[in-house]
Amino acid sequence: MSRSPLRAAENPAARPARRAAAAPELLALLAGGSEISGADIAASLGITRAAVWKQIEQLRARGLAVHAEAGRGYRLDAPIELLDASRIAAAMTARELENAGAIDVRWQTDSTSSELARTAESLSMPRACLAEIQTAGRGRRGRRWQTPLAGGIALSFVRRFDGGMATLSGLSLVAGIAVLRALADARIEGAALKWPNDIVANGQKLGGILVELGGDALGPCRAIVGIGINVRIGADEGAAIDQPWTDLATLNEGVGPSRNTIAGRILARLAEALDVFATAGFAAFEHEYAQHDALRGREIAVASGSERWTAIADGVTSRGALRVVREGRVIEVDSGEVSVRATGE
Repeated sequence: MSRSPLRAAENPAARPARRAAAAPELLALLAGGSEISGADIAASLGITRAAVWKQIEQLRARGLAVHAEAGRGYRLDAPIELLDASRIAAAMTARELENAGAIDVRWQTDSTSSELARTAESLSMPRACLAEIQTAGRGRRGRRWQTPLAGGIALSFVRRFDGGMATLSGLSLVAGIAVLRALADARIEGAALKWPNDIVANGQKLGGILVELGGDALGPCRAIVGIGINVRIGADEGAAIDQPWTDLATLNEGVGPSRNTIAGRILARLAEALDVFATAGFAAFEHEYAQHDALRGREIAVASGSERWTAIADGVTSRGALRVVREGRVIEVDSGEVSVRATGE
């Protein structure tokens, strides 16, 4: 992602004209939170004042609050941190970085998971892709995952596994454990895991996980793990979310943590956890998952096709299936079969 530093005003006629600036270049100028005049922005980026206004409108259309005051300039509500591959890498040790593989940061893509899937066969693995904007981010069961501009983290990670797809049962739960380890690295507590793929805090959704498999069903195969995390969500952006939500800033006493640091720790912990999972399966994580299980002991509603019934959640099995007690009988529920909500949600 190209970023141009703010330079002193200069005569536009003294240098070749440039195409209209891309929104990321303009946003990089505003990211610090200081007020910058339209004239200084235009001079820095080599564009007209009209082009500056058009780019500001593009950022606003993405949900970013950009304030303008006549005679003074433009500013954001608060400083933001743009994703940067070098800063993400700086949050990892040399060994963790080698284990996580290449890190690709995009300004915009349809989906970070789709980006990896399109080129997975030709890529060295493992590999990560992150984006500021997803135009078609996906959640479980075809739901859309919305990531406000500079307000969350959307990342995907691809890794090969020697075994077949059947050996990857419980992978989304392991990814959730990796996220909680990463948050603990950043001293952020209070998050839990809601089977099969939600990260929650105080009954509200903090993030989600989507695992997509490809390759040979009998092995080798690949898994793309997509993770979305709310870092700091404004009231306007939050109003568009169709379920109770929270963000890392709320868990961090109102202070939005470094997006690059959180992304780096997630990648480090995810690569580490998947290495263990590749040899030991979900059984190696069963006890740790139980410590963070948001459903255990609660009455839940289970929807499977047209059938809906209630039960008591009783943890997960060594292969990552949900164990429930229904009318005195213990039943195992697989993630591909049902949608689960705790009663009252």
